[in-house]
Amino acid sequence: MGKVTGFLDFPRQSASNLPAEERVKNYKEFILHLSDEEAKVQGARCMDCGIPFCNNGCPVNNIIPDWNDLVFKQDWEAAIKVLHSTNNFPEFTARICPAPCEAACTLNINSDPVGIKSIEHAIIDKAWENNWVVPQPSKNKTGKSIAIIGSGPAGLAAAQQLARVGHDVVVYEKNDRIGGLLRYGIPDFKMEKIHIDRRVNQMEAEGVKFKVNQNVGEDIDPEKLTNDFDAVILAGGAEWPRDLPVPGRELDGVHFAMDFLPSQNKIVAGDSVSDQIMATKKHVVVIGGGDTGSDCVGTSNRHGAKSISQFELMPQPPEQENKSLVWPYWPLKMRTSSSHEEGCDRDWSIATKAFEGENGKVKELVAAKVEWKDGKMQEISGSEFRIKADLVLLAMGFMGPKQTMLDKFGIEKDARGNVKAETEGDKSYSTSKSKVFAAGDMRRGQSLVVWAIREGRQCARSVDEFLMGITNLPR
Repeated sequence: MGKVTGFLDFPRQSASNLPAEERVKNYKEFILHLSDEEAKVQGARCMDCGIPFCNNGCPVNNIIPDWNDLVFKQDWEAAIKVLHSTNNFPEFTARICPAPCEAACTLNINSDPVGIKSIEHAIIDKAWENNWVVPQPSKNKTGKSIAIIGSGPAGLAAAQQLARVGHDVVVYEKNDRIGGLLRYGIPDFKMEKIHIDRRVNQMEAEGVKFKVNQNVGEDIDPEKLTNDFDAVILAGGAEWPRDLPVPGRELDGVHFAMDFLPSQNKIVAGDSVSDQIMATKKHVVVIGGGDTGSDCVGTSNRHGAKSISQFELMPQPPEQENKSLVWPYWPLKMRTSSSHEEGCDRDWSIATKAFEGENGKVKELVAAKVEWKDGKMQEISGSEFRIKADLVLLAMGFMGPKQTMLDKFGIEKDARGNVKAETEGDKSYSTSKSKVFAAGDMRRGQSLVVWAIREGRQCARSVDEFLMGITNLPR
């Protein structure tokens, strides 16, 4: 490594944020990437640890020590080549990945881990600034054609890999713009959509064709796709939201998070949304303590909500994990997002019992404290309370992909309703239907963007091998 004692000499420095009172006035990104010198110092903290656990902690197996060292040496162009060798879209992961690589960092055993995510952010931003991200069209065409359903990170990663080895790739997206949940599920203040648009332009130059407003199973017959193409990849999202069937669920003002978030993204993109759900001057209650709930908090703050409360059914996690017990795995610990810092009352071990309203509109939420004993949830006697709620957002995760299209394809599903497709063996990512493959959330269930990219890349390798008998694509 560039500086053997770097991890002893330099403290961790994270990328800085704009102040909360400034960033809530708009929907622009507010994380400022490291300067060249700051990135060099952070790269110097990477140890010559022998076994890079960060590499295995990362779902796409980024070659992290190598590009940390290259950043320390200020060889940025080589750093982006190493980064791109495992990750098609580091601008996505550098912004929205929770960084399991940092949890696995050897330094994290008894110190602050290397700021891997902030270094990745600096590398890819510099690459775009210097025009190092260019189309890589194949010099030879195979004559084989592939249809990819879904333009989220799994579909995009598979499309790019397959186009670069000479296949004709068509991506079908049911929405009016490419990007899937990257486009309409993640707020612009976390990731501006120019990052998707630039990649779409690159991929079109590489030969990928994109078709929007194409709802396979509704507008397009799945059987026609399997007949017209040599292979089909199912790469849609896990869009079936978990509901909360309690009294008052039917009241106006109780919505799924994914009925709330996409409309704001459309407004930022310049669209007109006549029935947009607004949090302005409302008492907002977000049910669910994950990333989607956090996104609802950040968006509600930007709308100008009167108050925001977020409830989680599970107990409050510890402030600090037991590193000797969980390292190098992803730990359960208290996490406070940038949206929480902007203003939000949070509480844990809260079960919602009912919604109450007037004239068909929600006005209050009835809830109670619970405790967990022997794996079972029990309400704490006398803990019931009420809270004002003009807008309730359900952000309790997703059950899996919507079933209609899968049924029309006639493919086998697993016990959770996902597409059944193994990831090991000679027929990785293949489904029960000939020529049809599956990757990403549609196969594994709700997960991270970085896992979707990994599965898209690996699925592309399997499809290439299926079509050509041999493949040079990486695993």
